Order: sequence, then C-alpha cells, then structure tokens
Amino acid sequence: MSTENEGNEGTAAEAAPSVPSAPPVPADAPQGLPESAPAAPTYPDATATQQQPAASAQEPETAPVAPVPSDVPQYAPPPAPQSAADAGWPPPPPAVPAYAHGAQGGGPAWGPPGQLQTPDAPRKRGAGGLVAAVVVAALVAGGVGGALGFWAADSNNGSGSSGSTTVSASGTPQDLKRDPGTVAGVAAKALPSVVTIDAQSGDGEGGTGTGFVYDKEGHILTNNHVVASAADSGQLTATFSNGKKYDAEVVGRAQGYDVAVLKLKNPPQGLTPLPLGNSDQVAVGDSTIAIGAPFGLSNTVTTGIISAKNRPVASGDGSGGSNSYMSALQTDASINPGNSGGPLLSAGGAVIGINSAIQSTGSTGQSQAGSIGLGFAIPINQAKNVAQQLIKTGQPVYPVIGATVTMDEKTGGAVISDQGAGGTEAVSKDGPAARAGLRAGDVITKFNDTVVDSGPTLIGEIWTHKPGDKVKLTYKRDGKTSTVEVTLGERKGDS
Repeated sequence: MSTENEGNEGTAAEAAPSVPSAPPVPADAPQGLPESAPAAPTYPDATATQQQPAASAQEPETAPVAPVPSDVPQYAPPPAPQSAADAGWPPPPPAVPAYAHGAQGGGPAWGPPGQLQTPDAPRKRGAGGLVAAVVVAALVAGGVGGALGFWAADSNNGSGSSGSTTVSASGTPQDLKRDPGTVAGVAAKALPSVVTIDAQSGDGEGGTGTGFVYDKEGHILTNNHVVASAADSGQLTATFSNGKKYDAEVVGRAQGYDVAVLKLKNPPQGLTPLPLGNSDQVAVGDSTIAIGAPFGLSNTVTTGIISAKNRPVASGDGSGGSNSYMSALQTDASINPGNSGGPLLSAGGAVIGINSAIQSTGSTGQSQAGSIGLGFAIPINQAKNVAQQLIKTGQPVYPVIGATVTMDEKTGGAVISDQGAGGTEAVSKDGPAARAGLRAGDVITKFNDTVVDSGPTLIGEIWTHKPGDKVKLTYKRDGKTSTVEVTLGERKGDS
C-alpha cells in the first residue's frame, strides 16, 4: 500500500486462492510459518447383508405342547427336527450382493446397496458355508429365546394383558431442543443469520465465503477478500441456512482492514442480526464457536478457545492487491478456506470476531491449505467501526501517525523509513509524527502498553483505534528511549 503509515513498499501481498474463498494465510506477519494442503475427505463403505431363513423342520408325532393363554401371540418355538436330512440341514448359503465382490464383482465401492444376484457358479461348501449356517442357526435360536421370554413375562404378569416390560425413550421433536448455553443451542440460534456467499467475477472465476446478518435492513458483514473478485463487475449471492438465495451488492469495502459490507437486493422480512459482543473483554481460554462454509460445506460449526489476543497478522486480500493488517484474536477452532467472513462467537452466542486468516505448514501447486489449529479473526470492535463507516460513506477511514515504517520483521521494532512511497518524505510534514518530534530512523518499540516488534505490529495496533485518539509511542534514537503522545490523523479510502 502507498499509505503514509503503512510503509510496505517492496513487499508483495499474498493472494488467497479463488475457489473457495479462503482465509488468507498470514503474509509478512512477524511469526510466519509455511503452508500445507489439507487431506482429501474419505468416505466409509456402505454395505448391507441379508440372511435367508432356515428350512422348516418336520414335527414329531408326539410332541408335548405347553398351554398358552388364548390372548397371547403364538410365538411358540418350532419342535426339533427328527434328523438333519429331514430338515434340509445345513441350509444353503445366503445370496451375495453384487457389490460384495469388490473390484472383481464390478459393484460400486460405496453407496446404496444394489440388487442381489446369484453367483455365476456354485461355490465349494467350505468355511464360508459353515459360517453362514452357524449365523442362521444363531438367529433361529435367538428368535426362540425371545419368544419364550415374552411368553414367560406375560404369564407372570397375572393380568392376562400383553403389555411390554420395557420403557422407550420419547421420540418427540421437543427432545431435539438443546439448552441455550450449549454449543448446539448457540449454533441453532445463530445458523439462520449466517449466509454462504458466492462471488463470481466477470470472467466466470470466483469463490465461496461466509458472512452474517449485521442489521435488519439486510446488510451482511464479511471479509473484503471474499468479495474482491466480484466487487466491480461480478455477481454476488447470499444463501441462508434454509436454502433461500438472494442477490447482493457491495456497499463498501476496506482492503486494509479486510472488511466488506454487502446489501441484499431484496431482503426477506424478519431478518435477525447476530448480537455483537465486546472483543476487548475476551480472555485467553474463553470458548469459541466458528460458523462458515469450509471448502464449500455450508453451515459447518466448529469449536475451540481463544488461544491468544493482539496477534499481529498481515494477509493478502485475494485479488493480488495490498496487504491487510490486524491485531487479531487467535483461535484453535477449525477454520478453513470458505470460513472467511464468518462469525467467531463467544460461548454465549455473541460475535467477537470475523474469521479471516489461517496459518499453515505449507501447500503446493494450486492446492489450498487447511486448518492446523491456528486461525485468526478480526476483533468485532474494530470490524463494527469499519462497517458503520462503510454503510455511512461507502469508503473506509484509517487512523494514521503520518510516518512510513519498514516491513522488516527482525528489527526489534517498527523502523521509520528513510523515504516514503514514491520518494516522498517518510515523516509527513505537519503530520502527527512530525508534531511529536519523530524522525526517519527512529525505532518505535511500544504502542501504549503493547510491545511493537515490527511494522505490521504497529499498523495493526494503530488500526484498532479511530482518528483523533491520543496514543503513546515509545521509541529509540541513538540508544536513548523516549515516549511521546501522538494524536492520530486520518486517511480516507484505500488508494
């Protein structure tokens, strides 16, 4: 970016993959790690078996029969056969499903069962036939035992009725409800307010991301990198959890913050905005719930905790443009490509952040990285301020100190550059930094009480504030440490 306080000249932004729209892997962040590609999902085989009933045995001429009450179902066991030959024992093996032969049988590897078919040639009656016969015998014995047990229980009842002695759990829909404080309860309440965003550019390329209802007027809050490809001449749609889809348009977007606001063109009645929490009051260890469409799988819910706060993150915007910077909430809730723009909820169901970026161990080719438990979210307090400005004016407003800093990571702070973008002065004349006495070469080491270890860290901290806020900057010059108060200036727009 060519802003006065960003100073990222010479650093290339990392573009997020296009399908689905991915949480960008942090770029230029102080703690950079390589990326990795996620493993492909696997599917279990679906199989089914069918047993043939055993052949009926002949009754002996004199077989005592126990008296059975007239109103009891006749579940009496069949008499024992006179001989194995008379009973047709052992029974023939069960028919084999077509798909049981695997690759040789030509049946599907997984899926619904196919039609049963008779084997092409008779099989030798070996161990397989014996096992089938034993299984059938066990099933017959089980049926006999069950019948006798039922008759005995009914006889001991003494009332002559045939009521069951077991109690079944209720299967009414009310039993599916969960307490509001549970993950299931929070998810059930939040899901109707979360949308899957499909962004298609003019050339047909696009991706999938997530957003959530911001207000009753139909504004949707999401990431800039989710909609960047379709912002100018593309098409945007938002699909709710009930499957209803609506066209949408961009109200405003902020590349530096990685925040965008959409508006449903024909919003439905009764929209329920998600409640916004206070990200300043979040503590490490607090429970988190993430909702999104990872790899296009809409309405996916994952859980975790807040792993860290104020984590400096720089990431690409998905269109090859400038980097975005945030002082992020870090969570180990599973976040993957497609989760971008979705809400990070507290245990109470309030939005505390917008899921935006992931750290990964590496990726190759066109494959997309997946979650390794390091996800980053824009604090909702910052995102809310940006959203209000975008809805009001259509363009972002950035707080600035009026100085260009380097993006080097191992400098022990944010170093004010010798020159600004395009050969301009690194410290703007009459800007906030100049009025505070800062010069080129000064190393800013603290922003209020937060330690600053690099340029991205400083920018992320500055952007958590508003123009006009007074902050304290601690810096080093010629081995001497000083602290000054700076009143933040402002810059409108991303250009």
